[in-house]
Amino acid sequence: METTSRAVAQTPAAEGGQQVPSARRTVDDYLEAPFPWYGLDEAFTGPRWLMQVGTAADGAVEYGSIGHGDEPSVRHETAGEERGKFAVVVTVAANPSRRSADGTGLLEATSVSSAAWLAGVGLLSFTWPGQMDHSLRDDWLEQQTETAWVLADDLAGPDWSMLSLPVDGVLTPFHYRESEFGWVLAGSTQEGVHLGAYGRGMSAYGLGFAVVKDITEYDG
Repeated sequence: METTSRAVAQTPAAEGGQQVPSARRTVDDYLEAPFPWYGLDEAFTGPRWLMQVGTAADGAVEYGSIGHGDEPSVRHETAGEERGKFAVVVTVAANPSRRSADGTGLLEATSVSSAAWLAGVGLLSFTWPGQMDHSLRDDWLEQQTETAWVLADDLAGPDWSMLSLPVDGVLTPFHYRESEFGWVLAGSTQEGVHLGAYGRGMSAYGLGFAVVKDITEYDG
């Protein structure tokens, strides 16, 4: 499929799946994007925080994530409880296949599948079976990541259902799926970007999305 490459798309994670604090970006990285950022709409009144941006081979910002709710920690299945409620919104520039700025290569096109892939991998970065031996974790992540890739490549398949949610006040169709790890959804907006989202402990059915009016107000 025409998506951001897997090497670029994967969210940096520390051992055990925890987010690497040093990988968190400053608002300056978000301000470099030539497209609008999306987050949950004003109906959500909880904490909002910046996560990461992703760049193409030529350094241009192509996507980024904004978190809402409790900053997620790895869910340990043996603990028998959810650690926090969160939803992360991933904004992906709707770019066609094109030459890189330096003319040395071809940048892949982005699509709704790109957003679905990034959201699926993002959810995995916070989901590690606690009882799993350390030596097996890489194999587990590789297997689950490949599954997320296959699912994102088949948005018309039986693993996805359709869910309409407001985007800038307009009901918009999204591809939606649930798993034991949480939920993932992906769609497009009228502002020239694709949206992905993932979460746990917060129902996707009551969410709405809107352009972030002032990204500098978000916590870094």
